[in-house]
Amino acid sequence: MPDIHGNLDGVRNSIIQELKTFYDYPIDRDEYLPLELAKALGRYSCALNREISLYISRDGEVLDIAVGDTGSVPLSDIRLRRSNRRLSRVRCVHTHPRGSAELSDVDITALKSLWLDSMCALGVDTEGNITGVQAAFLHERVNGEPQPVCTPILSLRRLPQQGWMDEIALSDQRVLEGEDKQETDAPERALLVGIESQESLDELEALAESAGAVVVSRSFQRKTRPDTATYIGSGKADELALDAQAMEADIIIVDDELTGAQIHNLEDITRVKVVDRTTLILDIFAQRARTAEGRLQVALAQLKYQSGRLIGQGLVLSRLAGGIGTRGPGESKLEIDRRRIRERITQLRRELSELENQRALRRKARERSAIPVVALVGYTNTGKSTLLNKMTGADVYTQDRLFATLDAVSRNVQLPDGGEYLLVDTVGFIRKLPTELVEAFHSTLEEAALADVLVIVSDASSPDLLAQHAVVEDVLQTLEATTQPRIDVLNKCDKAPAEDFEPLRRAIRISAKTGEGLDRLSDAIAKALRSRECKVSVLVPFDQYAVIGEMRQLGRVLSEEYLENGTQVTVMLEPAAFGRLASRYPAIMGGDAP
Repeated sequence: MPDIHGNLDGVRNSIIQELKTFYDYPIDRDEYLPLELAKALGRYSCALNREISLYISRDGEVLDIAVGDTGSVPLSDIRLRRSNRRLSRVRCVHTHPRGSAELSDVDITALKSLWLDSMCALGVDTEGNITGVQAAFLHERVNGEPQPVCTPILSLRRLPQQGWMDEIALSDQRVLEGEDKQETDAPERALLVGIESQESLDELEALAESAGAVVVSRSFQRKTRPDTATYIGSGKADELALDAQAMEADIIIVDDELTGAQIHNLEDITRVKVVDRTTLILDIFAQRARTAEGRLQVALAQLKYQSGRLIGQGLVLSRLAGGIGTRGPGESKLEIDRRRIRERITQLRRELSELENQRALRRKARERSAIPVVALVGYTNTGKSTLLNKMTGADVYTQDRLFATLDAVSRNVQLPDGGEYLLVDTVGFIRKLPTELVEAFHSTLEEAALADVLVIVSDASSPDLLAQHAVVEDVLQTLEATTQPRIDVLNKCDKAPAEDFEPLRRAIRISAKTGEGLDRLSDAIAKALRSRECKVSVLVPFDQYAVIGEMRQLGRVLSEEYLENGTQVTVMLEPAAFGRLASRYPAIMGGDAP
């Protein structure tokens, strides 16, 4: 456990040990300062009659604890960013014993010079109670220097936890205004580790680059099974530590899922942050999700994955007050983390359930309107979004990288012979797709499972074409999307070899970039949709002529013959369209579809 810094003269060792427990205090990412932690700081500050400071990261980790004098406390320069012209991703909370919560000039200077996320002062009275809270944040630059802005002094119970964390996020953007682009964050330097194949490491490298990292080295060791303690074995781990040091790596990315113990052991040996493939994919999803549902789905997947990889780190000072019901050791950090994650998962599931209900209502509305759905599915970065843009004239974001777009997008497309369908772009698949993502994105992936036609888009230029296509088939099998008509498409044929691929010999070759082959694809989609139609011939009375207008909207009218008692209409209708008309005009439609 880290030490306590500063003026410890005359401070009993028992107090120092109690202060050290703050290092394990649980702080949520959307929580600026837990109220119980603030109260405990006040009590210790009053008892010592000295200022106490905490440095807290944006992830909620207490990084540094220092004890000062009555009117000051030493502040360290702790940065979680390479750039010296960006916020440090660390906030400072400190006490003012026997004083008010008003931030001093020294506090404001430290905020600016250390580029802190925020500086916060807690006023403490002679009995250890918090008299008020004030915080300061950095705003836009004037003459190259960010300007501090202070909040009013608030009572502790009115401390805006989420509001002040949002203010930190805004400050991060504001201090960049007018900044030279060369002074922005340097990308993380990544060292890749794998035991399966060089091809799998190639994909991991593409994932790392998609997440914004720079791959500086790769380490491959073929093993039939990962080492249970360190994934690659202790000897190889020692070599990895030397490689990471030599290459100045900031992060080690492993090409498989790791247990909590494996991550902990590797970080202990290498002294570098370690993430696994699943964490990397979840991070990319977190960066790219734009809709409210997408962000909730990613947050749920991340929490579910983290909940199985928590490792206890001793006891937490979780019950700081005295009195009945508060004595005892309290909860361990592991127990608190698990409880907080369970509570957050429950909350996210509740919010997602509401959004899924809204999605279900929209889906029912589409079914009532009898508009068929065609879903674009496939491996990530096969050009699905580019294809959607080309076929619909949409302007969906596209880029040549993995998981460039995540949120499902749909656009209406007109059929050449009348009618329309809804073209849906779904999230791309990938090898070792995290189970948590499949579960969290279930409602979004349902667009593929419930589509009337599946267009499976493959990258004809990829050397792993067949393996990627097999992954797509496996995921569709998991989603139980196996009964719909399928159209195999080989995209990027403008840069693909001319050879045929046996399992995909009948696939339609296209180039979403140049438009080559899109007419054949459109004809194939129309044929697949028309194959579901049935021919219906009904007599429509003259006084209900509006029914024929609805038939034209929902299907294809083949003929109209005017008779003495009405119009004999022959129309091609899909089952959903027939059901809608039959429910509204049972006497005319005559019951079940033929």
